[in-house]
Amino acid sequence: MNREDDRRVALRLAPVSHETLRRLDAYVALLGKWRKTINLLSESSFQEVWTRHIADCAQLLALAPEARVWVDMGAGAGFPGLVIAMQLAEQPGAHVHLIESDQRKCAFLREAARETGAPAVIHNARIEDAAPQIADIVDAVTARALAPLPRLVAFAKIWLDNQAVGVFPQGKASKFDRSDLGNFDIEFSKSRTDPASHIALIRPRSGAAAADAAEP
Repeated sequence: MNREDDRRVALRLAPVSHETLRRLDAYVALLGKWRKTINLLSESSFQEVWTRHIADCAQLLALAPEARVWVDMGAGAGFPGLVIAMQLAEQPGAHVHLIESDQRKCAFLREAARETGAPAVIHNARIEDAAPQIADIVDAVTARALAPLPRLVAFAKIWLDNQAVGVFPQGKASKFDRSDLGNFDIEFSKSRTDPASHIALIRPRSGAAAADAAEP
């Protein structure tokens, strides 16, 4: 599949506004310039960047449609956090915190946010160090290809405990023990880009949330 066909298929899978598409085109162009210098994407992955990455990330916003403040843990090349930020760019007050420990990747993320006008805040830090610095009330937290689901939940607990929803893409062979998720409920949504994959939605159990609220 050539690049234009890849783009066309991706936009059928995860439609975006004209303005968001303009931002995404600029982002893909920057990925093409930076990817080899700092190892953002392999050649094969970049050849399918629209279907394999852009659409796969763009579908997440619909799973937390009211969320305006997001956190992306381990943002890497900007998947999914920067894509979500571009989708939210026209929403007043919306922004995405991108946490990434690699300085060179943070340099790319800052450049991409400037070039696309994405409302993104870049944190060059480990997740556990960045979390206390984020004073916003976070509506949703995400991560892609970072760690097994129980570890993602542990990383995100500071926000999940405060009623954020976890939106975590999972691969085909994702397996875990639900007891490892602690006081959180989980539901799954099928991926639009790969029917064999799914997206885990994590929320506090209603009883656990009520008990926490009752504590002095």
